[in-house]
Amino acid sequence: MMYYFMKQGYTYPFQICLVKAVKKVKETYTDHELTALLEKPDINKTTFADYRNWVLVNYFLATGNRKSTVGNIKIGDIDFSSGVIHLSRTKNRREQIIPMSSSLSKVLREYLQYRKGNAEDYLFCGVSAEKMSEASISLAIRRYNKSRGVMKTSVHLFRHTFAKKWILNGGDVFRLQKMLGHSSMEIVREYVNMFGDDMKKDFDSFNPLEEFHRLNGTSRGKSMFKNKEFRNATNF
Repeated sequence: MMYYFMKQGYTYPFQICLVKAVKKVKETYTDHELTALLEKPDINKTTFADYRNWVLVNYFLATGNRKSTVGNIKIGDIDFSSGVIHLSRTKNRREQIIPMSSSLSKVLREYLQYRKGNAEDYLFCGVSAEKMSEASISLAIRRYNKSRGVMKTSVHLFRHTFAKKWILNGGDVFRLQKMLGHSSMEIVREYVNMFGDDMKKDFDSFNPLEEFHRLNGTSRGKSMFKNKEFRNATNF
């Protein structure tokens, strides 16, 4: 707003210095927690709400979508033939088309056999087929997670987990940006930077120096200074 005032000549130009806060590593769901959350309930014994919540967890983990986006998805937005999902309501108010994984496609196909409904009906609904609000989605996930022994109950953690898993599995940041719906790479860079300790996993497998030693059979423990010809050549 102040820069707008400067541009309009309402005030003298000056530089606004923003305080840089230290960004903490974002919390995510662990593999142990995901195993508990993704265990499929017995359809013949569970309630529709519990089964729907299981499907929701699958959807969040497979797409990284925000709950505000998920709550507005309609059945007709799921294109099984093309393997994509149309997102008409996103945070930046831009329509988006994202790919649908084969596992999620299988989950949604089965879910719709029980959900039923028309193309204009919302994909995720309450027991009376009403649209789920953001609050009701949060409450559903909170109850579901706790019922599975997982004390983390934030829906947004699935978004962080999606980004973390994508990066650690070797996914490129440009497609991650598109999947998360960010208009710039700034937030995506934060995801890359915040998983510092996790980046150590299989680090030697991707490290250029390690690759060189593997391909050339060079022993890291063997020093070239022990080589007589090398010592003579360098007057050691």
